[in-house]
Amino acid sequence: MNYYKALNNQIHTIGNYSIVPIRYQDRFEIMKWRNEQIYHLRQKEFLTQDCQEKYFTEVIPNLFKTEYPDQLLFSFLKNNYCIGYGGLVKINWLDKNAEISFLMNTELEKIYFEKYWTVFLELIQQIAFEEIFLHKIYTYAYDLRTQLYPILLKANYSEEARLKEHCFFENKYIDVLIHSKINDKI
Repeated sequence: MNYYKALNNQIHTIGNYSIVPIRYQDRFEIMKWRNEQIYHLRQKEFLTQDCQEKYFTEVIPNLFKTEYPDQLLFSFLKNNYCIGYGGLVKINWLDKNAEISFLMNTELEKIYFEKYWTVFLELIQQIAFEEIFLHKIYTYAYDLRTQLYPILLKANYSEEARLKEHCFFENKYIDVLIHSKINDKI
């Protein structure tokens, strides 16, 4: 298992769910999910195996070598089986904030979207607020997945901003919603 210098605890668990530093073995499943869900990601083109391999051999290893990486990525597991991945990205160590990124197995979304998002948010908050003591975490989402916003509100995130007609998608401009949560323990 890889280890992040920035973290004391590498594994965070709730019941039979856990997040662990992103695993090399999950790279092609992650690629598959990213390609299937490209419509709501800030990804311009489909990933190839070569591209994914290069990312996992050249970019990911560097995240483990620094005390202040710009992202902390995790494999999201249920009973040690990868069902998603995500983490804290665009980490601003000075201002103590980061964006939450999360993507789950496309085939599981229909039934488990709310459950897995809720568990992942709890786990990533442990890292953000109790491990690296961020002040604020937030999501940046195209206004395409309306089932996401009630989950965020239920988890005590606030809709901080709606960027009107911020992105061009399928020949029209769509809004971007930003939800955030402040660490009330610091």
